[in-house]
Amino acid sequence: MDTLPKLTPTQALLLRAAARRADGRVIPPDNLRGGARVKAMTALVRREWIEASDGGFLLTDAGYAVAGRNRPAPPAAEGIREMDTPDDLQLLEGIPVRPGTKLAALVVALRRPQGASCLQLMLATGWQPHSVRGAIAALRRRLGLEVVLTRNAAGERVYRID
Repeated sequence: MDTLPKLTPTQALLLRAAARRADGRVIPPDNLRGGARVKAMTALVRREWIEASDGGFLLTDAGYAVAGRNRPAPPAAEGIREMDTPDDLQLLEGIPVRPGTKLAALVVALRRPQGASCLQLMLATGWQPHSVRGAIAALRRRLGLEVVLTRNAAGERVYRID
């Protein structure tokens, strides 16, 4: 029988939160400061459950195993993609949004004829549902865009810019 390694509550929290993220990034909460943050992160690095990568820390395969999860598969093609196609730039015409930003990805998804569900918008931006809805409200309020809400055959909300 395998024994689970001893983890402090902080270490367990960091590993579980990182395992739930699609990219496996370890982001300590704001209330974990100073020596406590350094101690928790150092212990995870020492045990090789996380590794330094591009100015941050990523969960390793061993870290996923300790968290009780498998490394997630890369997101589907519907997820984040570069906005360098002429079609994407055409969808942004007349809307004051910088190309290549998450807000631009949101606008491109909303300008498609079929619109986009909340899940599709979450995958395109990496945001939580409440952030997606807030950004849609901001598009309506600040830019005056008309966002239409309908439901698809599965009963999901589908947003579209007319």
